[in-house]
Amino acid sequence: MFNFVPSIKNGMADKREHILMVAEKLFGENGFDGTSVRDIAHQANVNLAMISYYFGSKEKLLEALIEYRASFTTLQELNKDEVLTPIEKMDRVIDFYVDKIMSNFCFHNLMLQQGNNSRSEEIRELIIDIKQKNFEQLKKIITDGQRKKFFRKEIDIELTIGTFMGAISQFTQARHYWSRILHIEKDNDEAYRKKMTPRLKSHLKQVLHAHLKIKNEES
Repeated sequence: MFNFVPSIKNGMADKREHILMVAEKLFGENGFDGTSVRDIAHQANVNLAMISYYFGSKEKLLEALIEYRASFTTLQELNKDEVLTPIEKMDRVIDFYVDKIMSNFCFHNLMLQQGNNSRSEEIRELIIDIKQKNFEQLKKIITDGQRKKFFRKEIDIELTIGTFMGAISQFTQARHYWSRILHIEKDNDEAYRKKMTPRLKSHLKQVLHAHLKIKNEES
């Protein structure tokens, strides 16, 4: 189980971040509805007034957490890179997403729960908006690769991105099943990460290279 909780540092920004990290852990383990503001305050060793001061409500705290973990800026910077080739950028995308999701099952679970089942339309729309921004950045990499004749023209970009993201989700959401298949101790998330992360990266790169690249680009 992922039990890391950072200590409170000096400064308002550090306290706010600490509360977000504690909330992420509790939301991921117990669900949004199963976690109270009092639970977060107790685990974070702060009073309720501090959470109200920083966030206002549990829903606003969740919104702040989702925005804090958003990937848009990282992907945007990758798109601006003029040195990497499009296929190198896709390799970086795979490394980034696999590391990001495999290192934080709690947040990935939370995003899936709230994206599909949230009773708050505002939270659901926030998640969709963030995912759409990330999608547009990934689409830019692929279309740039097509323009530069690295990638085939006849690619279904939406399904390609969905397949890539779905594969990562499969091996995080169903990790207890895959732990049994791969003979990893149940609930040993660290052992699962160590075994699956490099394997998943390698596989996804092989699949995307075969799917995206023009044949004469094969080395």
